[in-house]
Amino acid sequence: MAHSVVLFARDSHTADSLIGSLRSHFHAVLVTQSGDELRDKVAASKPGAVVLDIECSRLAEVANLHRDYPSLPIVCTHRIPDEELWMAALDAGASDVCPADDVNIVLNSVLKNMALAQAAA
Repeated sequence: MAHSVVLFARDSHTADSLIGSLRSHFHAVLVTQSGDELRDKVAASKPGAVVLDIECSRLAEVANLHRDYPSLPIVCTHRIPDEELWMAALDAGASDVCPADDVNIVLNSVLKNMALAQAAA
């Protein structure tokens, strides 16, 4: 099993689905529901990745995380397809953007981006 992962999601149904899948691949899944708590958990736990619901956060949070932790994979999720939001998240430093309701795609993206980050290190 790999590192921990920090999950920022306000929708409890989405969070529960992702937690179940992520727990099978990570030692810990740390859930947060605010930007301040997200930054605190990332700083304290040094996770292998962040999964962030882009609909309930600001793009500035993605940009700040990417600036402060450039090798940390940030996988953004969303419920409603929005190409402009996807591109803005990627421009802000997200590693990938995935539909929140497709747990397998989110998990595969997290694992793939963690492997890419480790290979680059």
